[in-house]
Amino acid sequence: MTATRWLAEYAWLPDRAEPTPDVLIEAEAGRITAVTPLTAGTPPRTGVEVYADAVRLTGLTLPGLANAHSHAFHRALRGRTHGGRGDFWTWRDQMYGVAGRLDPDSYLALARAAYAELALAGITCVGEFHYLHHNPDGTPYADPNAMGAALVEAAAQAGIRITLLDTCYLTAGVDGAPLVGAQRRFGDGDAQRWADRVSAFTTPAGGLAPGDGHARLGAAVHSVRAVPADQLGTVAGWAARHDAPLHVHLSEQPAENDACRAAHGVTPTRLLADHGVLGPTTTAVHATHPTGADLSLLAESGTGVCLCPTTERDLADGIGPARRMADAGIPLSLGSDSHAIVDPFEEARAMELDERLRTRRRGHFPPAALLHAASAAGHAALGWADAGRIAVGMRADLVTVRLDSARTAGVPPVGVFFAAGAADVTDVVVDGRPVVAEGRHLRVDVPAELAAAIGAVTG
Repeated sequence: MTATRWLAEYAWLPDRAEPTPDVLIEAEAGRITAVTPLTAGTPPRTGVEVYADAVRLTGLTLPGLANAHSHAFHRALRGRTHGGRGDFWTWRDQMYGVAGRLDPDSYLALARAAYAELALAGITCVGEFHYLHHNPDGTPYADPNAMGAALVEAAAQAGIRITLLDTCYLTAGVDGAPLVGAQRRFGDGDAQRWADRVSAFTTPAGGLAPGDGHARLGAAVHSVRAVPADQLGTVAGWAARHDAPLHVHLSEQPAENDACRAAHGVTPTRLLADHGVLGPTTTAVHATHPTGADLSLLAESGTGVCLCPTTERDLADGIGPARRMADAGIPLSLGSDSHAIVDPFEEARAMELDERLRTRRRGHFPPAALLHAASAAGHAALGWADAGRIAVGMRADLVTVRLDSARTAGVPPVGVFFAAGAADVTDVVVDGRPVVAEGRHLRVDVPAELAAAIGAVTG
């Protein structure tokens, strides 16, 4: 790959409270090699021959954004589950209907289109919380990792990186009830068989590992409902041995907390801590209803939390204590979860705005903190510590947001997370390669492919 140069009208550099004007960014082999603010004493960018080969990025350029929690197949539910009453549990029944209709080919088509939509929104890496492993009746495919391979290939075709968080899902409840119906395809029987299947995962490139490729493998405990307590350690042990990120749905619903206390006498967080699941490479997803003691356990273990505000509001889950988490030193990242909305700017500003609703006070997170949660923290949670910052040595992921739309006109660059939306993204570069230009995905006809893929699995 040849060297590339970009000239950003504004760029948000690490450890800066606000964007910097006129920044030259240079990269080679997908890595940033130089970042030069064109300050006083530097030749101006216009009309200078040395910058003639630089691609102009008009607007505000951000580091690549990370979606740390995705269920790609949930994209088929958008607009179909919002008209009636109910809660998370009634929504889940509709989700199972879609889950039962997918196969590797239809999953590839749906995920490719869903991931391309992420790219259009400025997301350069996705954490896919993957539990659709087997045939609908629970029998493995000839390749027992065919569904995971479809997701890895979908990300490649959409032009983004992926951490495949292969999810252990064994029981239907904390009481150990067996999987039934659509859930049967989620299960491997026990955690050791889950570990054996994941360890055998290969791709045409030879496997999944961190490096210069587009994919790596991680692990997930679906929840304390879905993995018996005596098998949690098997999943955590696999992740530790493979230096893999480990994610877990945690305290998304009060009913989960109540059931765990009834079965084990402790909260889900305490149960996970007792079985070695928490730690600096672990991310708890949602954590909407933690106790004060739970927050201490998360903080003391170095566990991060991935907030998914648009899904948490869509499912009436509640508002998590984001500011208390941050004050405790818990790293915060962001995800779109059910893809009810794909807009990382909305997820980021919800950290602040939902906290205002919860506390009836303003001013909880400065803009730079919102950017960090949407970029560097998310990449780190997915095992890509070399992404999410515009700095030398980092992956050349760049996202440019226009400052002249109806939403952003007159808004100072520092205010972009309180004004812009996904539709304001004009250019996306992933590992030095252009994926989106002038607001158009360069590989995928996103609206047409979404419509076709969703129609195929919803009837």
